[in-house]
This record gives sequence, C-alpha cells and structure tokens, in this order.
Amino acid sequence: MKNNKKKCYIYTRVSTMMQVDGFSLDAQKDKLRKYAEYQDWEIAAEYSDEGCSGKNIQGRPEFSRMMADIEECKDGVSYVLVFKLSRFGRNAADVLNSLQIMQDFGVNLICVEDGIDSSKDAGKLMISVLSAVAEIERENIRTQTMAGREQKAREGKWNGGFAPYGYKLVDGKLMIAEDEVEIITVIFDRYIHTRDGINGVASYLNNHGYKKKLRQNNTISGFSSAFVKDVIDNPIYMGKIAYGRRRTEKKLGTRNEMHKVEQSDFPVYEGEHEAIVSEADWNLAQEKRKQNAYKRQKVHDIDHAHILSGILKCPCCGKSLYGNMAKAHGKDNKTRFYYYCKNTLGATGHRCDFRTNIEQSEMNQMVASIISAMVTRQDFKDAITEKIGAAVDTKDMEKQMIVLQDNLRQSLGTKSSIERQMDSLDVMDPHYDRKMFDLQKRLDLQYDTLVDIENQMDETKEQIKHIRQENITGNNIYQLLLTFDELYDEFNEAEKKEFMRAFVESIDIYPEKPENGCWIRNIVFNFPIPVNGEEITELPLESKDTAETVCLLSKVNSRD
Repeated sequence: MKNNKKKCYIYTRVSTMMQVDGFSLDAQKDKLRKYAEYQDWEIAAEYSDEGCSGKNIQGRPEFSRMMADIEECKDGVSYVLVFKLSRFGRNAADVLNSLQIMQDFGVNLICVEDGIDSSKDAGKLMISVLSAVAEIERENIRTQTMAGREQKAREGKWNGGFAPYGYKLVDGKLMIAEDEVEIITVIFDRYIHTRDGINGVASYLNNHGYKKKLRQNNTISGFSSAFVKDVIDNPIYMGKIAYGRRRTEKKLGTRNEMHKVEQSDFPVYEGEHEAIVSEADWNLAQEKRKQNAYKRQKVHDIDHAHILSGILKCPCCGKSLYGNMAKAHGKDNKTRFYYYCKNTLGATGHRCDFRTNIEQSEMNQMVASIISAMVTRQDFKDAITEKIGAAVDTKDMEKQMIVLQDNLRQSLGTKSSIERQMDSLDVMDPHYDRKMFDLQKRLDLQYDTLVDIENQMDETKEQIKHIRQENITGNNIYQLLLTFDELYDEFNEAEKKEFMRAFVESIDIYPEKPENGCWIRNIVFNFPIPVNGEEITELPLESKDTAETVCLLSKVNSRD
C-alpha cells in the first residue's frame, strides 16, 4: 500500500554559547520529533550542526547538505522543522534567501517554538521581521565582547560596575561590607542547611525582620527570589571572579532596550578579594540548585500564548503583567486566562496592591482593535507607504568616518616618523639611552592614539550598520501594518505574540476599568508611527476626545 504520509526534514543547531537546557541538540530533536509525530509526518532525515554560529550559512556543513538535498528533491519532503527561527539562522539575508530556495522546490519552514509556518502569507512575513530583528541582536551581542575586561578577570580584579551585595569598593577593589555581609551568610546557611528553596529563603528574610540596605543598584528593602538566586549563583562569594556570567543582548523587537542573559558556561578565576563563604559551601549550594532545577512545561492548551505578557504594565508598581490560568470549572467547564501582577512581598520583595485579574481575551481584542482603528485610516496608510523604502540618513556618521580615517593616516605617519628617529639614533651618543626612552614613550602614546581611533571607527561602522538594519526591520513591520486587518486574524496566538513584541514596547493601563470600557491609558511603540501628520512613539489615550474616539472605533471593530 502506498505511503501517503507527508515527509519532513529536521534541522537542529547549537553554537558554542548555546549549550543550555531547552536549546541543546537533544532537547531540540526531542521537541521536533514529537511535533512530527503529532502531525503524523514521516521524518525523512535529520541534520545537525554542533558548535556552529548562526551568523551565516558558511561553516554549517549539515545545513548546506540539507539545502543540497532539497534542491535535488532527494526525499520529496514538504517541510523543514526547526526549534526556533534563530536555529535556522540569524542573518536576515541568508534566512530569506534560503527560505526562497526551499519554497522554489515546494518545501516550507516551520518554527515549532515560535509557532510560525512559512506556507502561510502571515508566516513568511513574520519570518522576514524576526530574522531582521535576530540579526540586530547578533550584532549587539558581538559588540559587547571586550578582551580588556576578561584580562582584568584573569588577574583576579573587579571588572567594574556596582559591587555585589556584601561587598564595597575601596579604590577599585572589593572589600567586605560589614553592614551587609550577614545577609549573604544567612542566605547560604538557610539554603544549604534547611529545606528552603530560593523562594523560601526570600520569604524567610522578608518575614523575619531582615532589611536590605538601599544602594544605587538596590531600590527596595525587601528580598526577591531573583536576588537570592543571584547571590547563590555568584562565585564572587567564594573568592572567585567570573567573566561572562551574563551576556548583554538586545530585546527582540525593541530599538534600544537591552537585557541580561544568563550563560551556562563561563571561565572563573581566582580573585584578589576575600571570600565570604567557603568554596565547599558554595559547591553544596550549586548541587542543591541542580537538584531543584527543572523546566516548566505547559500543562494547558499548547496552542495558547499569553499575547501581551510582559508588555502590559502594572498601574501600581510599574512591573510587567504576566499570563495566568484558571482551570476549567463551573457550569461551562471552560479554562480562562488572565493577566495579573505577580509582585507580592513574599518572593519578589515588591509591595503591590494591584490584585485585579484582567481577562486576556478582552484585553487582547481591545489592543488589536485600537491598532486596527489606527492603521485603517487612509492618512496612516499614505504616511506608512511613503516611509517604506525611504533612505536612512547616515551622512553625519559617514563624514565622521572620513575624519577618523584622516586622523588614522596622520597617526600612522607620526608612528613611522618616530620609528625612523629611533632607527637613526647613534648608539655612541652619550645621551642615547635617554633619547631612546623619550622616543619609546612617544611611540607608546601613539599606539594608544591608534587604538582609540580604531575603536572609534569600529563603533561608527557599527552605528551605521545598526541604523540600516533597523530600517530593514522597520520596513518589514510597516509592510505588516498595511495589511494588519487582513493578516492579524489569520495569525495563530504565537504569531500574534511575536507581532506585538516586535511592534509594541509597553502598554500602560488604568488601575480600574473606566466607564468607557477602555483599560488602555498609553501605548509605547518600538518604531515611529505616523499619526495625524506627526511621527510618534507614544499614543496616549488619556484625553477625553482621544479615548472616546479610539474606544468607539475599537468597539466597532470588535463587533465586526
């Protein structure tokens, strides 16, 4: 009997810095195999690149082999499954070019974790947006690499920034802060010698009269579970200096907002500061951390995504609202989803009195309707159409590059002149040593100048590239906005979430639902949006006229 099952390829990739739970090769393969089994597809082949960057397709032999097999129609596959789009590639041009080649041969890309299917128009457009954003992320990560800071870590010196809690900085060196050290010892003692987990230790400190000293990088006197976790995980407390524990990365879909990403593997060097806990106790704490670590799996509808999670802001404490679920019960036996503020004093250290659970379907529809009401206006469409493809102005930075290149040539000339003077010195000159010493000092200073100019040139190049890449990402989102009403309803919830993250930075809401029914007080966008002849990044709905107009339009759209 003929096998009518659709066939697919599986592609997985990890770079040297991505060997972490949830991104490991085994974790990716397991997720993709289960997805193929759920769809009743046959896996024709699996391709896997280990320790390969997503910067470009060169240097990824398995990816190249897979593309060659697709072009030869070797197995007659219909799909390529990847864990996330970033595993397929981080270079926008490579991603879109490879996707086009695949589709030329009737093969589509499915990003399982992102919920994106390139066989749909909306999916392909979303891939173009996310791949451009991913490239900007990669460039920002690369620019954070600083060899000088790692050298300081090798020497056991503090690398700058605020001193960790429990220490203070004296002439640039870490010294134990006597008024803070007790908290550190209590944290390790409770975590190692009791059954308390991280949340339990935070609650113990908050409920037993301990107060955190307020300083520049500590703004609340309560103790959060994140604070306790950071203390336990930091080798600084056993007298070591770690380099690269966190990597600074750009938040997906934002213009300038960065965040810290924990790394699983990083070098640790012997520090010149005094330890607060013994190495043995620190290792005991790490063992318990490993035993308690687990990755939460979704136990509700796998197709549901909390679309505005992290974007909505609490009207009381300003922190992000997150998704919550009320299990099915009652007459209709229906599972309900809400947005709520999780900042209670127990394990967060924040005091927040906002206890309203906002129904997700209502809030999701309200935000979508407001965007729809805004983008369907003809003046908006005209302004967006004019923006797409508009040239970006980098003239000032290009002029700066010319000046820096001239400075570099002059500096190189000066260096060569000093070297010629050093070569022409007469060794029989009674002042030879002093002259050579003076020339060597001048040469060393010239090298410092060269390094400074080269760094400025690199930074200017990155700024020019960054602006041009942001223009690519902006154009993709503007294209999506022109067809918002047609495409948004066709998105699955994961795609809607990705769109909102790429388009909206944050949404402020009222502490209570107003009489007009519109929760939204202000929307902050990631890109300039043309409204009423002006380009704005914020849409305040606080004025009576604006609120009534937008809410009226959103209600009309909701009925449609």
